[in-house]
Amino acid sequence: MAFAELNGVRVCYQLTGDAGLPALVLSNSLGANLAMWEPQVNPIGSRYRLLRYDTRGHGRSSIPPGPYTVADLGQDVLRLLDFLGIEQASFCGLSMGGSTGIWLGINAANRIGKLVLADTAARIGVAEVWSTRIETVLRDGLDSVIPGTLERWFTPSFHSAHPDVVAATSAMLHATDVQGYSACCAAIRDADFRASLQFIHSPTLVIAGTHDPVTTPEDGRYIAQNIANASYVELPAAHLSNVEAASEFNAALLDFLDA
Repeated sequence: MAFAELNGVRVCYQLTGDAGLPALVLSNSLGANLAMWEPQVNPIGSRYRLLRYDTRGHGRSSIPPGPYTVADLGQDVLRLLDFLGIEQASFCGLSMGGSTGIWLGINAANRIGKLVLADTAARIGVAEVWSTRIETVLRDGLDSVIPGTLERWFTPSFHSAHPDVVAATSAMLHATDVQGYSACCAAIRDADFRASLQFIHSPTLVIAGTHDPVTTPEDGRYIAQNIANASYVELPAAHLSNVEAASEFNAALLDFLDA
């Protein structure tokens, strides 16, 4: 682990792989941290220089006062790339990380090689639900929403077959700071890219989980249909498809990045 001081935000990151390899940024979902990408490290890391990082308010990154915006999250990525001297990188973000990726695709196309938007939506949920979520976690803590989150993140069959993975994911959620979590909830609540997807021109892959109740296949297809020449892949998973369908996720990612 290493840290970068970026315009008042301390970002924890892990950069692995030979400097001569093309760079790929991996951006975590709400409530997670860079450890959620462990299933990708070995299969992808042999061919790409992986930059994983904890989104502000998460993991070991600092927790500046909220609320945040998706622009804040995107600017953190650009500053981290500047800090590391990486002129251009491909970007893969899941859920909240996907929202960050959409912002980057619209606002920083010159810095993004290829763009992967996984288990995300042009608008994730509705504002009222996010405002209620913020009120709930600030009042009752993250324990009040973690059981429901885990139900949405993995299918019942995955819960039964891989209780160890579910337990590790639960621990990751429990370790998240409630202030950072709620500040990022506000960023997701206020992000609506439905009218601006057309401005993304980077080669784009959209990944959706067939059983995802959060960002549904319909949400994924909407993104793909509104970005010129975007491709779409649907995997047998719920919301955290990079974990539940790791082999299929990795194959789709490599096929796209290597093409």
